[in-house]
Amino acid sequence: MTSTILYKGDLRTEMMHLGSGSMVETDAPLDNQGKGERFSPTDLVATALGACMLTIMGIAARTHSIDIDGARMDIEKGMVADPQRRIGRIGIRIIMPQNGHYDTKARAILEKAALTCPVYLSLHENVEKAIEWVWPD
Repeated sequence: MTSTILYKGDLRTEMMHLGSGSMVETDAPLDNQGKGERFSPTDLVATALGACMLTIMGIAARTHSIDIDGARMDIEKGMVADPQRRIGRIGIRIIMPQNGHYDTKARAILEKAALTCPVYLSLHENVEKAIEWVWPD
């Protein structure tokens, strides 16, 4: 098993990662009867995409001796209701650190790595994934 999830009532859950004991709580979003005081489950999906992309980029960076420490992603999740409520778009702005030097080869390695992350490949093709790269000057 990977995790356990406990329904706490009031549209909240508590999740535990069994390998580490790490805990995460969720709350339904304001636009779906919740209080919006925690990540919603769909927030976690969008955020997991960014975390996965950065992790796979980190593996590629380590393999090719590229420093990406300090890279950041801004995530924007957009919901749609057609035909049912679901994630329709995930906007990802990847901001590479100003102290990094990324030639054409390094950029290609990192961009390819980001698009091969398992979460990216697992999301349905109907979920738009809008990716913007911000490279240092």
